[in-house]
Amino acid sequence: MTTLQAPKRDFVSMADLDAPALLKLLERAAQLKAQPRGDLLAGKTLALVFEKPSLRTRLSFDVAMAQQGGRALYLSPAEVGLGQREPPRDVARVISRMVDAVALRTHEDEKLAEFARYASVPVINALSEGEHPCQCLADLLTIRERKGRFAGLRLAYIGDGNNVANSLLIGGATVGLDVTIAAPEGYAPPAAVLAIAERRARESGGAVRVVSRPEEAAEGADILYTDVWTSMGQEQEAAVRRQAFAGFSITRRLLARAAPDAIVMHDLPAHRGEEIEDDVIEGPQSVVFDQAENRLHAQKALLVALLSRA
Repeated sequence: MTTLQAPKRDFVSMADLDAPALLKLLERAAQLKAQPRGDLLAGKTLALVFEKPSLRTRLSFDVAMAQQGGRALYLSPAEVGLGQREPPRDVARVISRMVDAVALRTHEDEKLAEFARYASVPVINALSEGEHPCQCLADLLTIRERKGRFAGLRLAYIGDGNNVANSLLIGGATVGLDVTIAAPEGYAPPAAVLAIAERRARESGGAVRVVSRPEEAAEGADILYTDVWTSMGQEQEAAVRRQAFAGFSITRRLLARAAPDAIVMHDLPAHRGEEIEDDVIEGPQSVVFDQAENRLHAQKALLVALLSRA
């Protein structure tokens, strides 16, 4: 088990943080949200190497560095050509000699793993096929703000067992949440992810389960969470996925099954009318824009933990 205090301090998976390190990171995020500007990253440079489009991730990393006195540099796919113009191991070694950390958004987890293996500076997973750990940090920070605790809370994720669900499973189990994934047959999270989450849940007192009925997951839940049915790179599967996920929407009717004070979460962008009703995402129980803002604060805390001695 690695933590942010390890000699090579990468953050490529929620499994890279044990419970004490994760809870400490969330506490630091809350402190930095209250006092956002400082010089904790003065003189530091973060390279943003993105193979996929980004709004929240790119903006939040850029602003996080700037607010703490550092600088972010965006490198587009055309400029880098990761795996095409140059292999990941070469790019990693070149960039490591010029910056203090790298946030990498890529398709293949293998490419992320190779890049991290050859980089001599911290590498952050800014989204890959397997996980979206930075999103999970913001999600947990939002739950902490709204609910004041993790123990005893039930999170119901409705939809595709994708990278967001994978990170939520591991991260939620680490802090003691009861995480239920409701997914159609064939779309559940991988067995390897479930195994990690189950082990973390045993350690924290949380729970993990996978069901096939959204109603079962939502019953009495404190948090309802969903994501798009078709992620970036899966556009050719859109029609098949719409059919497979019919009935897996967060609607007002489904929300009524949850706890009266349940919150609704979505990592955005949302396909309104598909995985979530417009009235729900715009409703009083929605915290999706708090989540979006908290990307900034959670990632700032992560960068400070990786790059600062403070």
